[in-house]
Amino acid sequence: MPAPRDLILGSTSRYRRELLERLRWPFEVVAPQVDEAALPGEAPSALALRLALAKAHAVAAARPQAVVIGSDQVAELDGQAIGKPGSHDRAVAQLRRLSGRQAVFHTAVAVVCQEARHAQAEMATVHVRFRRLTDAQIERYLRLEEPYDCAGSAKCETLGISLLEAIDSDDPTALVGLPLIRTARLLRELGIDPLSPP
Repeated sequence: MPAPRDLILGSTSRYRRELLERLRWPFEVVAPQVDEAALPGEAPSALALRLALAKAHAVAAARPQAVVIGSDQVAELDGQAIGKPGSHDRAVAQLRRLSGRQAVFHTAVAVVCQEARHAQAEMATVHVRFRRLTDAQIERYLRLEEPYDCAGSAKCETLGISLLEAIDSDDPTALVGLPLIRTARLLRELGIDPLSPP
């Protein structure tokens, strides 16, 4: 059997890096240069899928022999995308909108190897129900967590879990930013399986 190809995570997200480390397979991290702006009329799920593929292809263009993972997450409420807040005031506004509501988080993962002419992508959809939140609770959460780089201001792997009433997903790490069940399945198609090393 041929030796496995180099594995690259095409992402600057520390959350995705930490998640991929769970698979215990060596990988590099390379920042993709991709414009993340939505296209006119683009649905949130389509945006996440397109960006995951674009990130993987952008890195693979410079490393055609490697297997490259790209991923993107877009939160959706009432059919509109909710991005990373980037500031305290925008995070307050997001959480006020999400309070007592159900949002959908679309997390896409793509695996690309140019030399093998391989490009596959999958979507994990997570339904998240937020509890009713007071302004004081929102302020406390934001001051403690500063989740300004998280879609929807919801950092569920830490204190943000207390914002929620329910999470419905078949891929439990998808809400954090990388659906590992799908990622592992896509990697196996290219001979990368942590449970069956070469």
